[in-house]
Amino acid sequence: MDDSDEKKKSDTIQTVVFPGRFESLEEIGEFIARFAQEAGFDPNDAYAVQLAVDEACTNIIQYAYGGEDRGDIVCTCEVSDEGLEVELRDKGAPFDPDKVPSPNLDASLEERKVGGLGLYFMRRLMDNVCFDFTSDEGNVLTMVKRKEKEP
Repeated sequence: MDDSDEKKKSDTIQTVVFPGRFESLEEIGEFIARFAQEAGFDPNDAYAVQLAVDEACTNIIQYAYGGEDRGDIVCTCEVSDEGLEVELRDKGAPFDPDKVPSPNLDASLEERKVGGLGLYFMRRLMDNVCFDFTSDEGNVLTMVKRKEKEP
């Protein structure tokens, strides 16, 4: 591998630690937008990635940490020929997606509970959503958005 290959690889992955505060969401969104653009996504797909990450980070602050300033969000973006992978890490309360009931999308607005759609939206907006928890690493959420194959 020559120097240009090494530089190219290091330009496609970056990790930034953000404070677990709602005011960090804008900066996280800008970070994600930069990588979505680098991955070559059209504005709609780039927005879908931003929306999924925003939802995930909001949930980390609200539920994993139980409020602001109780921990950091470690965000890693990796661009590849296939698309974009976003990994979010936190040291908050363990999250088990299997314990989240599926939303009743057929219920009327009056019958629906407030919230509960975040996980649903993340899974609809991204091609792959994977949750993991270990006592060493904490919560690790990996989301992948693939680029459309050109004809």
